[in-house]
Amino acid sequence: GTDYPGWYREHGGSVLAATIDKYCYLTCRYLPPFFEHKTRLVYSQIESCASNEDISHPSVREVLQYLDFERGLEIHHDGDLPARSGMGSSSAFTVGLLHALYALKGQMCQKKELALEAIHVEQNLLKETVGSQDQVMAAYGGLRHVNFMPNGEISVRPLTLSQERITELNSHLMLFYTGIIRTASDVAKSYVDDIQSKRRQLRIMKDLVGESLQILNSNHSLTDFGHLLHEAWLTKRSLSSKVSNPEVDGFLDKALEAGSLGGKLTGAGGGGFLLLFVPPDKQDDVKQSLNNLIHVPFDFEPNGSQIIFYESGVDYAEAEVERSTRSIEEFRELNKLKAA
Repeated sequence: GTDYPGWYREHGGSVLAATIDKYCYLTCRYLPPFFEHKTRLVYSQIESCASNEDISHPSVREVLQYLDFERGLEIHHDGDLPARSGMGSSSAFTVGLLHALYALKGQMCQKKELALEAIHVEQNLLKETVGSQDQVMAAYGGLRHVNFMPNGEISVRPLTLSQERITELNSHLMLFYTGIIRTASDVAKSYVDDIQSKRRQLRIMKDLVGESLQILNSNHSLTDFGHLLHEAWLTKRSLSSKVSNPEVDGFLDKALEAGSLGGKLTGAGGGGFLLLFVPPDKQDDVKQSLNNLIHVPFDFEPNGSQIIFYESGVDYAEAEVERSTRSIEEFRELNKLKAA
């Protein structure tokens, strides 16, 4: 909650966040000049467009215009997790698309640039009611303490924990998919539009970040971390009636009865994924109590957005493009004459 600019630009914000090994995969290439369409997109839909302005996918359209892409492109997207699930998938898409398109231009982009440009695209160009942590985490990856300054600066620090402590934390966390689809900006809008009236809750949530860091950096049991997670959820739930619902409350109650020490919905709330803190010896009981939900095992991921394959493609020179385009047009005219 404290990563919304309407809040941190006045009061500052702080989050403790981690990325996991579930990915958004994007492949981008220059489209050879042999097709009637200029840009082709393949995601849950397929678009073949004559110009960037005709693209329906809002993030793709705005990113291409922002980067002033004039050449034809083909973009494919595949994701490990469903959209609108509170797992930062939309920001992972935006960060990944920026990263891939810069690479296509032969330019290396720093993590800070990726994060800030993705924030600009989503908050200023798309006018979405979203915070700033998802873009930062998709760009940087890892287990991070992120501070948002009133002057707009963002400080991203890795947690200096032993691998044993990180593994211990990971082993206590369970992720379940509720199957409830919602749009994060709609849920967030229910409390962000009047965010100054939520001063008490947001200050508590910021303080809980500091407390959780103290627990992780100590030699004490992680039990208190689970209780803090639950306290954070109760505080977050009080932000708006849209953050939770009777169905979600029922899932959490079942998990707590089965041995979970705390839990919360990821993202803005309303549905999507349920993150639980469960001692390892209670996890089978929790899985059984939530056997109608999909359990998603995961590990922390340390790297953030990566270019995993790069090949300098065929770069059609301007004269070659013009010649090829002209020959295609002549070929079509010849076919028309033959048909006549």
